[in-house]
Amino acid sequence: MRIHKLSISIALLTALLGLSIACSKKPSDDTIAKDIQTKIAADPDTKDSQVNVAARDAKVTMTGQVKTPVAQQKIEQIAREEPGAAGVDDQTAVQPDASAAPAPAPAQAMAPPPPPVEKPKPQPIVVPSGTTLTITVGQALSSKTSQTGQTFIGTLAQPVSVGGRSAIPAGSTISGTVVSAKSKGKIKGQGELDLALTSVTVRGQTYNIQTAVVAQTVKGKGKRTAVATGGGAAGGALIGGIAGGGKGAGIGALVGAGAGLVGGTLTGNQQIEIPAESALSFRLSAPLTLPPPAQ
Repeated sequence: MRIHKLSISIALLTALLGLSIACSKKPSDDTIAKDIQTKIAADPDTKDSQVNVAARDAKVTMTGQVKTPVAQQKIEQIAREEPGAAGVDDQTAVQPDASAAPAPAPAQAMAPPPPPVEKPKPQPIVVPSGTTLTITVGQALSSKTSQTGQTFIGTLAQPVSVGGRSAIPAGSTISGTVVSAKSKGKIKGQGELDLALTSVTVRGQTYNIQTAVVAQTVKGKGKRTAVATGGGAAGGALIGGIAGGGKGAGIGALVGAGAGLVGGTLTGNQQIEIPAESALSFRLSAPLTLPPPAQ
């Protein structure tokens, strides 16, 4: 019995001694902190880091700054692998990279790009004063039947160009007015027919125009004159002849530089008749401005 008690005592003593030895082998907090600090200083990835290591009850706390995220991860790995460390609180921060390139200037601070080179805009076409417009009338006109203020319609017989650019195409619609129509017997037996143009339609757009008034007057027995009034310029000369002074005698129209002329017939009773499809020429007394043709 005494031997049995002695064996138990020896076993308890051995256990206590082993526990004491095990406890004496557990590293202290200072040992843990110093060991981690030494490993951080020796590792090539972390040696340039400014880190402070402290340990309390085997829990490791690290503070300070590291240069890169890679170094931060390596420091935490070293601390967690430290024998005796019971936990790691990593409070380190990554330093801003002072060598990094400066951020680009805001877009609004950069110099604006040069403006795009604009193509020159097409210039308007100006048909000068004095330009002759030769038209074909669409209806008959007469000193006997036409009325003052009456409108007549025609089409441009010859195209008009300015500086090599088409201004008024042939076939453009022309409007005119009967300035004066006087039948024989109203004023000392003479017949008179005065005409002028008022508008032209170009590519669907109508423009007002001003022309010299072309006046035809017949006096006495078949004596006929034609002048252009307005601007003080004569209208030129009629050519052709009167065949016996009868109806249907041909009177031509001379289209000359600056001439405003008409063609028609002189009836036996001294009336001026201009049949439909007759050619009449008028001179612009004011310039006409047209937009440039579509590109």
